[in-house]
Amino acid sequence: MSYSSSLPNIYLSFFLFTTNLNPSDLKSQQTVLRHIKELHKFGYTGFEFPIASSTDKNYEKDIQDYANLRCALDSEGLEHIKIATNVGTTRTFDPSSPYLEQRQAALEYLKSRVDITAALRGEILMGPIIIPYGVFPVTDFNDLIWSDQLQEHLAVRYHDAQSILNELGQYAEGRNVKLAIEPISHWETPGPNKLSQLIQFLDGVASKQVGVVIDSAHEILDGDGPEIFNKQVLHLAEEERLHYVQISPPDRGVVHTSWLPWQSFLKPILQVYNGPIAIEIFNAIPAFVNSLRLTRRKFWIPGEDAENECPSAYDIAREAINATQRELDQISKFLG
Repeated sequence: MSYSSSLPNIYLSFFLFTTNLNPSDLKSQQTVLRHIKELHKFGYTGFEFPIASSTDKNYEKDIQDYANLRCALDSEGLEHIKIATNVGTTRTFDPSSPYLEQRQAALEYLKSRVDITAALRGEILMGPIIIPYGVFPVTDFNDLIWSDQLQEHLAVRYHDAQSILNELGQYAEGRNVKLAIEPISHWETPGPNKLSQLIQFLDGVASKQVGVVIDSAHEILDGDGPEIFNKQVLHLAEEERLHYVQISPPDRGVVHTSWLPWQSFLKPILQVYNGPIAIEIFNAIPAFVNSLRLTRRKFWIPGEDAENECPSAYDIAREAINATQRELDQISKFLG
């Protein structure tokens, strides 16, 4: 894959507003449309939709609900808007489980999420789809497992998950959906935390439809440094596994004033990657306040919260894309 002088499409994660689009609810559907119309004015050409987990296994209804949301977008003149999906495995649907029946259930669940992505006309499903997010292993005595013992424990689970992810990749290829696995920092989830761990995992997955998303926040916190990062990006591109990129500050908040190593992060990526770049901001909504231990104030959401002296979610989104476009312009000039 070679560098293109045209700037990438910039998406925005809906984590700025919600973790559940609730597409079967007409009022929620209209809220999504309203946000997209406003944010599109700032220059966003696509959006990353969080796909809520399901426990009732009514996958056909889930798929139809999101297909209806895509139809609503199209009917409002937003057929050109691109969609990626953010999906995670769960305790119930765990492709790394030691139990074959549970791994098979996870495969069927993830296939349904591929189908949802396709129903939205999306081409990228990303997220933590090996080890369930935030579920840290424990011993039989309910003591948390760390360090060497944790890595030995995960090695077995990674091995068990490889065949499931390979089969999922083959299925996703038929739906024209790429799977971008996210390495997430160690304080959020047990693994994989590093690109190096994910690269090693992918050595056991034949399907090139299964690749990675590189997130600046996780790379800053758990990465191996810029020199190794450059080599990892090149390796992933040569393997055709660099499927998606996210810009997110270490605190998952304001982008334009954050401590982000823009140039050292984006230069090696843009030399080999032509896909979209998503901006991911976690607002202080109830779903994130406890799980991410957010101490900052909420960016008030137009149409949901009363206006106050703090920046709105729209203000933060506008500043984020402006900062990202400025940095991309500089790198584009450097790369020629």
